[in-house]
Amino acid sequence: MAGAFVTGGSGFVGGRLIARLRGEGHSVRALARSPASAERVRSLGAEAVSGELGDIASMRAGAEGCELAFHAAASLGDWGRREDFERGNVEGTRNALDACAEAGVRRFVHVSTEAVLLAGEPLVDVDETAPLRFDSRALYSSTKARAERLVLDANRAGFETVVVRPRFVWGAGDTTLLPRMVEMVRSGRFAWIGGGHHRTSTTHVENTVEGLVLGATRGRPGEVYFVTDGEPVEFRGFVGELLQTQGVSAPTRSLPDAAGRVLAAVGETAWSRLPLSGQPPLTRFAYWASARECTIRIEKAREQLGYVPVKSRAEGMAELRDAPAASAAAGG
Repeated sequence: MAGAFVTGGSGFVGGRLIARLRGEGHSVRALARSPASAERVRSLGAEAVSGELGDIASMRAGAEGCELAFHAAASLGDWGRREDFERGNVEGTRNALDACAEAGVRRFVHVSTEAVLLAGEPLVDVDETAPLRFDSRALYSSTKARAERLVLDANRAGFETVVVRPRFVWGAGDTTLLPRMVEMVRSGRFAWIGGGHHRTSTTHVENTVEGLVLGATRGRPGEVYFVTDGEPVEFRGFVGELLQTQGVSAPTRSLPDAAGRVLAAVGETAWSRLPLSGQPPLTRFAYWASARECTIRIEKAREQLGYVPVKSRAEGMAELRDAPAASAAAGG
């Protein structure tokens, strides 16, 4: 079986990807920037490679002899310093591409996101032809868009690149999104913006991994593929069910859409200009992600990859209900 090199292997998506690859008989090496990350990837059956995204030599050594590479590492979040997003998403991706190409990797699969299209407007039935928003005022969106462009531009004979974009990744083992929502509800800081009745696409982590594996084995070089759970759902109903799996009742409090838009703009301006700690109560990115329709078409993945969701929403919710404590504890 082909050897694989993974960045971000100690994270939610990367960890599930390692487990899948090992289960299929692949040897896996994973970049680990800390002892805790190294222990995590070893527990999943991967060989830990000490280093981080700024260390091209370590990544090159880790990718040596591997046919495949999966780049799942990224700087996440809806607020932070520009230099951190630049270093994690743009420079880190450029370094990973250079290291893997020098190591002789045949195919490089990049974990992207629908956020590369987010700049404030709703995304309604969008597909892979929608333009990347390098101009987005959300640093996560603009830097992930630039990272994706780097990946596509690096495609060439002998070094094939493929991009896979999930939307709203969820499931048991989530260490970021669900734990954060639970904490917001419990602290009284959660409200539905504009009622929350808009439609949204979602992608269970197992469906995300399915898309990544298919991208590595069937994807066409230089192409981008959206993968989701299938039909969109109502945002409020879906998030409310997610919260219920953790024993938390979704609040009924709502914030008018116009108020949310103003709060995000004013908050970001204040936090950018004044020496305030933490982050704004609502950022532009959080507002866009939670108050704007985001519905994705996946015909391209179905036709070119043979993609079919392998985990239904009902199955994913059942798994979360069966392990609520583990999911909540992962947020620490």
